[in-house]
Amino acid sequence: MTVTTANETNNFIVLQMSPVISMSEDSLFDFCQLNSHLRIERISTGELIIMSPAGSETGNRNFKLIQQLANWTDRDGTGIGFDSSAGFILPNGAIRSPDASWIKLSKWNALSDAQKAKFAPICPDFIVEIRSPSDNLKTLQDKMQEYIDNGASQGWLIDRQNRQVYIYSADRDVECLDDPVTISGGSLLVGFNLDVTKIW
Repeated sequence: MTVTTANETNNFIVLQMSPVISMSEDSLFDFCQLNSHLRIERISTGELIIMSPAGSETGNRNFKLIQQLANWTDRDGTGIGFDSSAGFILPNGAIRSPDASWIKLSKWNALSDAQKAKFAPICPDFIVEIRSPSDNLKTLQDKMQEYIDNGASQGWLIDRQNRQVYIYSADRDVECLDDPVTISGGSLLVGFNLDVTKIW
């Protein structure tokens, strides 16, 4: 097992497990529970990404995001929402934990109770990532594209540093909005309009 820092501008380390250690999805879930003070993801090639918890300010902005998405989800009733502590197994084998996500109830209800209890083998329909000061923009953009490539219909990358929002969609090119006041959920999240001023 080797440990490397991925990039000096990022606040994470990469653990190369294979071929020394092979960890099943159940074992990885247990490993993450034992180390719940860390944010852990697995990329599609098997390496583990170990991240420290978000800073307090970023955590507050994420709370504001979750608050708005949760309120809309309760009113709408067609899906279920998740915060940044939820992990999902994507079709490419990666395990990701977006800052916020939403899944249609029909897809969520098709999973077994056992699948729901751990890292659900499903890609959320909608995901949001908020860039923290230590995050590399290109790394987050690649992650956003990974979500789309694995079945997400829509995603938002909120870059607080540059006051920009990148809109990812399965059916069109990436769009960058400069200093938007609100963002519409469109036809996927009908009636959801995120007040971005609460995030900046």
